[in-house]
This record gives sequence, C-alpha cells and structure tokens, in this order.
Amino acid sequence: MISSVFHRVTRARLTSHYTRSSSTSAAPVARHSIYVSKSTNPYFNLSLEDWLFKHKPHNDSLLLLYRDDPCVVIGRNQNPWKEVNMTELRRVGVPFIRRRSGGGTVYHDLGNSNYSIHLPRSSFDRNDSAKVVLRAIQSLGLADANVNERNDICVGKFKICPLPRAYHHGTMLISSELGTLGKLLHSNKDTMQTKGVASVRSPVCNLRQHKPDVSHEGFVHAVVREFQDHYNIREEITWVDEGNDCEGAEEIRKGMHELTTPEFTYTLEHTLSWGKLANWGDISEVRGHLDLLERSLAGEKYGFLKDEAKPDELVGNESIEQLWDELVEEMQS
Repeated sequence: MISSVFHRVTRARLTSHYTRSSSTSAAPVARHSIYVSKSTNPYFNLSLEDWLFKHKPHNDSLLLLYRDDPCVVIGRNQNPWKEVNMTELRRVGVPFIRRRSGGGTVYHDLGNSNYSIHLPRSSFDRNDSAKVVLRAIQSLGLADANVNERNDICVGKFKICPLPRAYHHGTMLISSELGTLGKLLHSNKDTMQTKGVASVRSPVCNLRQHKPDVSHEGFVHAVVREFQDHYNIREEITWVDEGNDCEGAEEIRKGMHELTTPEFTYTLEHTLSWGKLANWGDISEVRGHLDLLERSLAGEKYGFLKDEAKPDELVGNESIEQLWDELVEEMQS
C-alpha cells in the first residue's frame, strides 16, 4: 500500500497534543450537565463529545462547548473528496476528521466556538434549542440575529453558525479565517457521483464583523446562562482537559486513535466512471480491458497515488502511461 505522509503528520499532531496537555481541571463525569473543554485538540474534543453523549442518561440535558485547532470535520456519511479541497488541505497541513455523527462538513479553528446540546428524545426540538443559542448571541449585542428555516443562526442573510444535522451541535463563527474556510471547503469534484450526503453551501460571516468585541469566553458564558435558564439547570460549568485522570480517559483515548485510522477516516463506497472504490478507499475495480492498469491500481488508495509509484510494466505503453498520469493528476486535485 502507498504510505501517506499526511496521516503521519496527523498522528504526530495527536501525539504531541496528548503529551503536552496537563490535567488540572475537574474530571468529566457523565452526571454533570454543563461541560467546557480547555483542550483545543479536535481529536480529544470530538471523542469527548461522543463519550459524554454515550454515558449521559438519555433523560437528562447536556451542553458541551469547545474550540479546536484548525481542522476540517466531515459528517459520518460524507465523501471527503466530494466535500474537501484535498490539494489545499495538504498544502496548508490541516487535517480532516470524520466525526461519528452525521451532518455536513465544517471548518474549525480557534476563531470559532463549537457547541453541542443533547436533550431527551421526548423534548428534542432543533428549532427550540437553536433559539437558546440565538438568545445568547442577542444578549451579546446582536439584536438582529435570527434563525433561518434550516435552523442555522444568521445575521441578515449570512450564516454565523452552520449546523451539522445530528444531535444539535453548531460552529459559531466569531473570528474564523473565512478565506481558509472557503478554500478548504471548495471541492473541484462537483461532477463526482456518490452515495454520500452532500453539504449545503451558504454565505457566511463572522460575529466580529457585526460586533468587534465578541469573544469565545463571552459566547461560552452567554450560552451557559441561556441553557441554565431555558432547561432549569442549577449547576455550574465543569471544566475538562486531557489527562489520564479524566474519567473515561481510556475510552476517549481509544476514540482519538480511531479518528486517525484510515479504516474510519476513509470509509466510503462509490462508483466512478473508470472504476469502483470500496471499503475505505481501496480501488477494487477498473473498467475496460486495461489489464495492466487494473493490476497496478487494484488495492491502492484513491487520493494517495503518486507518479513515482508507476509500475515498471507500464513504462513504454504510451496510452496506458498517459491514462495513469491523468489519474494521478485527478486524484491529487
């Protein structure tokens, strides 16, 4: 199999994050209702979110807030090549991570604040919980903020909080790098036909374009206040961070590891005009009577094919060499 420098970098980021973190905060326990993560490691925060929602009693309400270092987060059922500009992603060295829940693709960095709300199934109402966050935003001085028909939080026609469609979680754009967001989430694979769930693109803006003094800390405390008032919860914030004394640490650590594995990250199955991808990105079929090409491609990883990996047996066959070069160029775009 072709090795991936990108995955080695991603794993190194995970390891360095986990090693340098200290744990001076209260350990997360599933009986609490309000959690704020001090970590900016996306692998930790996404795994913490999953662990909390698994271990929180289903009849209780739960709020989690956090920020992540730069990354792209895609939905459980999405195709990364359809959603993400892989060339730009590799150029800037930003990882993409497949979360365990469904929904669309979002860009995270320290300029946006992420929240997740978990409610009893009997009382779950996406519009109602969106309005909890809306009132928090309005309390910060953005009186014209509103919730649109998709339950995205907007200022005017611009989204400030695109919502993935699972649990109720969102990404509040405060001072995010919108230029980077636009480049990374602009894929040139618009003609690729897949079974994955495509994201809905909409114009976005930052809160600070309308209220320059808004901060992550201010947003966190405003959302916590509204959550406490709306759901009649009388407890303070439980602050969490990475560390071995964190309750659920072993399961969270396993979850972090899983998020970096190709088996999880690249799980998909779809058909292309020249062949079929199966399992986690294996090229399992090449159409036509190109036996040499089929033997050379079968089992390799879509998106990581390199020109230097061209087998010697293809050299000298001009037409197949040309097709190989075109495939390499397409996969790397």
